Amino acid sequence: MLAILVALTFVPGLELRASIPVAFFTPIFRDEWSLYLMIALCFVANIAVGVITFWLMRPVEQLLRKWEWFERNLWPRIARGQEKLHPYVEKYGEWGLALFIGIPLPGTGSYTGGFGAYLLGFDRRRFWIANALGVAIACIAVTALCLLIDQGFVAEESLLRKVFLKNISPPGLE
Repeated sequence: MLAILVALTFVPGLELRASIPVAFFTPIFRDEWSLYLMIALCFVANIAVGVITFWLMRPVEQLLRKWEWFERNLWPRIARGQEKLHPYVEKYGEWGLALFIGIPLPGTGSYTGGFGAYLLGFDRRRFWIANALGVAIACIAVTALCLLIDQGFVAEESLLRKVFLKNISPPGLE
């Protein structure tokens, strides 16, 4: 059962932003497992998402750059993007990347953070720190929101509550 939470955390665009609410609000998880264990599992799995993404970027880049079309058409755009973003990385470093990873908005998270960190030339250590901090920020934010909903601090008819509690269970777990 816990493998479902890990698998959900590994879905691009969802990550722990989806797996923690599923753990919180799906009775089959909540009745069977400790909430602390499930949150910790989602946290560790989300850190792994970033580390694996960052680690795979070098071989993927080398493979793509052998393709003439990619080298001619896409790589120059990526290189220009790197040059534009480099001053911000120098100014904000790990904290800037951590906030990017941690703010639960579409297009942010460990996948995008790992990809961006690689392209911006982060070394492994700097990325791992930023990734762990960013995932911690996201984990705290999502858990706090789930607690507010669970404890009734979010109104019954609010859009936020409806989004989180409508069809939260993965298919087959109702």
